[in-house]
Amino acid sequence: MAELLQYMRMFQAFKEWFWLERFWLPPTIKWSDLEDHDGLVFVKPSHLYMTIPYAFLLLIIRYFFERIIAIPVAKALGIQKPVQKIIPNAILENFFKNSTRQPLQTDIYGLAKKCNLTERQVERWFRRRRNQERPCRLKKFQEVCWRFAFYLMLTVVGTAFLYDKPWASDLWEVWNGYPRQPLLPSQYWYYMLEMSFYWSLTFSLGYDVKRKDFVANIVHHLAALSLMSFSWCANYIRGGSLVMIVHDAADIWLESAKMFSYAGWKKTCNILFLIFTAMFFITRFILFPFWILHCTLIMPLHYLEPFFSYIFLNLQLLLLQALHVYWGYLILKMLKKNILRKNVKDVRSDNEEEEEEDNDDEEEEEEATKGKERDCLKNGLGTNKHLIPNGQHSH
Repeated sequence: MAELLQYMRMFQAFKEWFWLERFWLPPTIKWSDLEDHDGLVFVKPSHLYMTIPYAFLLLIIRYFFERIIAIPVAKALGIQKPVQKIIPNAILENFFKNSTRQPLQTDIYGLAKKCNLTERQVERWFRRRRNQERPCRLKKFQEVCWRFAFYLMLTVVGTAFLYDKPWASDLWEVWNGYPRQPLLPSQYWYYMLEMSFYWSLTFSLGYDVKRKDFVANIVHHLAALSLMSFSWCANYIRGGSLVMIVHDAADIWLESAKMFSYAGWKKTCNILFLIFTAMFFITRFILFPFWILHCTLIMPLHYLEPFFSYIFLNLQLLLLQALHVYWGYLILKMLKKNILRKNVKDVRSDNEEEEEEDNDDEEEEEEATKGKERDCLKNGLGTNKHLIPNGQHSH
């Protein structure tokens, strides 16, 4: 019992230290300024607890969305779940599970001898077997369709909430008394939607399609959640809302471009990706650093001494900007590699899968052609006979 009381006192001391005003608020603001009064409601850290159940609710909504909306849309665009034709082979299956999924040429030669197959047949078997365990385009489309729908909703909601607010013109006041402003219902739900969505994306990283920027995505989601949580607790909602709308406005174009890329609509994909590229560089490399970062990082130094919340908030914003530079590099790499070749792919996707699927398609077409040639030879349509239009023979 005494130990429990000691732990409770330690926790209380940590709680009091964690919520010290000098950590969270400008020197001119006290926690007492953010207490509800005269019918006015202010932000409370306890509000953020609801983002976790909301996130699980979004995962449930996403489950039904992908099956009720995303799959029919995918089928309408011609995206079907591929059926990998693979002949069961105990020897190859045992090697695949217990040795390696990427056999060397010497392994392929030995397996071909054991199975009485050609080396090319063994290579094709391993390629199709690997594809069975990779996410297909339909799964990728479902994920992208969900993100597109939610980013679109967030952009519309954010624009509606921010449209008639004079927040953009005097963002610098975020450090000069603005945290005394009460909370509006629209601000509450905008933050709850954004944070719940990012929590749901974080929770689903384990079973979503794993992309090349998996680690960067984790860092991005955690940085975004940390930034939104801190801006909420300190009542810097104006700056946080502008950061969110700047990011969402470009993401809808990327997700729509990927949707049409998976559907094979290359021209539409190219146009949407170019729009995304323009939006990305305008929002991430012009508006974000020269407007938002300038107002939160540079302008306060003219009339305030640096304090903890100023440093902590701006470090998070600088981390986001570093991620913008990384993704900007990937986008330019994609433009150079794919747009100039008139062939857009998602630079963050596992391209090996698509390449192997293309190889399978080419091989199947080649086999079909050879099969037709064999049928022609069997039917006597060899070098001394000719097929002509309408099945007619020349006289």
